[in-house]
Amino acid sequence: MYAVNEKGFYGEFGGAFIPEMLYGNVEELRNCYLDILNEESFKNDFQQLLKYYVGRPTPLFFAERLSAHYVAKIYLKREDLCHTGAHKINNAIGQILLARRMGKQRIIAETGAGQHGVATATVCALMGMECVIYMGAIDIQRQSANVAKMKMLGAKVFPVYSGSSTLKDATNEAIRDWINHSQDTHYIIGSVVGPHPYPDLVARLQSVISAEIKVQLLEACGRALPDYVVACVGGGSNAAGAFYHFLNEPEVKLIAAEAAGHGIDTDKTAATTFRGSAGVIHGSMTMLMQDEYGQIVEPHSISAGLDYPGIGPLHAFLNSNRRAEFYAITDQDALDAGYFVSRMEGIIPALETAHAFACLEKMDFASTDVIVVNVSGRGDKDLPTYIEHFKNIEE
Repeated sequence: MYAVNEKGFYGEFGGAFIPEMLYGNVEELRNCYLDILNEESFKNDFQQLLKYYVGRPTPLFFAERLSAHYVAKIYLKREDLCHTGAHKINNAIGQILLARRMGKQRIIAETGAGQHGVATATVCALMGMECVIYMGAIDIQRQSANVAKMKMLGAKVFPVYSGSSTLKDATNEAIRDWINHSQDTHYIIGSVVGPHPYPDLVARLQSVISAEIKVQLLEACGRALPDYVVACVGGGSNAAGAFYHFLNEPEVKLIAAEAAGHGIDTDKTAATTFRGSAGVIHGSMTMLMQDEYGQIVEPHSISAGLDYPGIGPLHAFLNSNRRAEFYAITDQDALDAGYFVSRMEGIIPALETAHAFACLEKMDFASTDVIVVNVSGRGDKDLPTYIEHFKNIEE
């Protein structure tokens, strides 16, 4: 029911709404991606790199103190322990292998929080391929550590000054590049957004997360299905991966945390399911924030990775048919949750992940409930922002 159809749609959302100049690029990928993903040689290479390079399987950690605090059984899927510090490397590994099999020599990518940029630069270094990263000028300032990593790994990082100078605008520039370099370039999109087949491709590559959760949870507590899976959603790749193998298990409740910014009733928010409507962005029909004339409303989030005016079409579908429940988490909610989890479990989460943790404050549990929170990334990159918050707490 939740799989993409042959035209790339999840219900009314998805598809490939692209200019003619991109048609050849997208069709080439659409025509070969499933065949390549199903090749035994691809599967073997992918699994070997996930195991020996990325460090999978990542642990499923029982958070004893959080569990006592919320009076429930809370497990943390530790994607923050992946090589490069986030789930983004799963998709980057898969797509670089795909690109090689397609004969591409040059890789481009967009990035917001910088984790996808670092993951892409990492796999390009591993494979000896040229790497170009587009990043909003504002995001470059607030994620300077990740920019330094990308450059050290050999990537060329191009700042984008148009629009809001954040993730949306970086994506626009990457698409322009792809149009101009269609023959030798593969575009590694970092989330479950963009024209078909990207939402399906990225979800499949990230589905390793939920596949591991089922095996690990069965070992940990004798059941493969949790009561809740909680993840943050910007475009939504970590959530798609964490939800994937539970989509057709109705007893598993799927909880998605969106960035409410200063609040859903303000003009400083990125809570698409609360403030958005159906429309096309970056090649797919989905939910996005737009004005009455169809112009994009600039999003806001303290988290660079959630600072996007839309969500992936799969998540738009999950919201529209109520398969997933979406929570609006403010900047302050996320900061407070990040600080609290750091003190409770000795894990400093990325601000994106902190939005997911903040959902726990808004949920009602039974003491026997099993909750899995997907820890999508670690918080090193967000320490300057957290430090500002420390000042407020200490004062």
